[in-house]
Amino acid sequence: MPARTERSLVSLAMPPGEEFIAALESSWSAGHAVLPLDPTAPPPVRAALLGAMGTDQPVADDVALVIATSGSTGVPKGVELTHTALEVANKAVHARIGLEPDDVWLSCLPWHHVGGLQVMLRARRFNIPLVVHERFEVTRFASTEATLASLVPTQLVTLLDEGVDLRRFRVILLGGGAASRDLLARARSAGVPVVTTYGMSETAGGCVYDGVPLDGVDVTLRPDGRIALRGPMLMKGYRLRPDLTAAVFDDGWLVTNDLGAMDEDGRLRVLGRADDVIVTGGENVVAGDVADELRRHAAIADAEVIGMPDRRWGQRVVAVIVSRVDPPPSLAELREWCRGALQVAALPRQLVVVAAMPRLSSGKPDRMALLRIAAAEHV
Repeated sequence: MPARTERSLVSLAMPPGEEFIAALESSWSAGHAVLPLDPTAPPPVRAALLGAMGTDQPVADDVALVIATSGSTGVPKGVELTHTALEVANKAVHARIGLEPDDVWLSCLPWHHVGGLQVMLRARRFNIPLVVHERFEVTRFASTEATLASLVPTQLVTLLDEGVDLRRFRVILLGGGAASRDLLARARSAGVPVVTTYGMSETAGGCVYDGVPLDGVDVTLRPDGRIALRGPMLMKGYRLRPDLTAAVFDDGWLVTNDLGAMDEDGRLRVLGRADDVIVTGGENVVAGDVADELRRHAAIADAEVIGMPDRRWGQRVVAVIVSRVDPPPSLAELREWCRGALQVAALPRQLVVVAAMPRLSSGKPDRMALLRIAAAEHV
């Protein structure tokens, strides 16, 4: 009897499209797992990622994909997803949003991130026509006939700013980061059929839609307010890091680093990340709440809030903004703007103005870049 061949981890550094799909299916047919990589990443970055993901080491039998996390706060982790997790997740999505005979999925998110890859896998699983945009372009998006799409908040903001009519879509899934209340209100007032999603690579993508868990998903809140998730869509673990895997699992529950609350109707509301809580002068400040308030200002196109070490306050609240006007609003003006809605401790103590918000290819803010910019500008 021939010896069993060890399963390999095959890396695919290819743009979205038919060639990628063919390579994925070929790798899976041969019994291997796949590591999607950013095809635009510089060779040294790609080489370092390959080393961290252990492409020279075998893969467990049931692993289908290894998704490299963004690494915005440190060394990337490899999230191992099984074929079962992918199948369950995609069936649950279409059980929630339905499936119409004329549905067409529009893919405009990177396929090396779980959100973009899952759009392709859903279309493949349910034999839904798929239109692929290698990169997000407003003009092309506006002229493409489709009924289903998945976007991140920055893309939705851009489309609304450009006056693109999104009412032709049946569903637009919005994930990859928290959407502000103002953005959601603006989208819905424009007739955009937006559905907010909450999830991550570790849950094979979004698993809570408009605050309601998908079929098979359980949600609870830990005593410290962190969101915990359970269900067959969870990752197998972090590749080659049993220590990190054990740190996030508790009796079958994935304990996230996100803070949440349950509304009166039982819907989950994501408040922000636990590491986004800024402890300043002994008070806890949720960075996302401050950023939301800043984004309401008419002169601000985009805003993020971070905490920086401070000798007096422990941490100081730093507002990073993209201004719509020149000169931009002052720190004093923004502190006064926030004063009516936020506690005094939450008022920004440093203002950084940037031409464009640094973001990762997933659309999430690049926290490491924000920290570097704030540190460089602090006197």
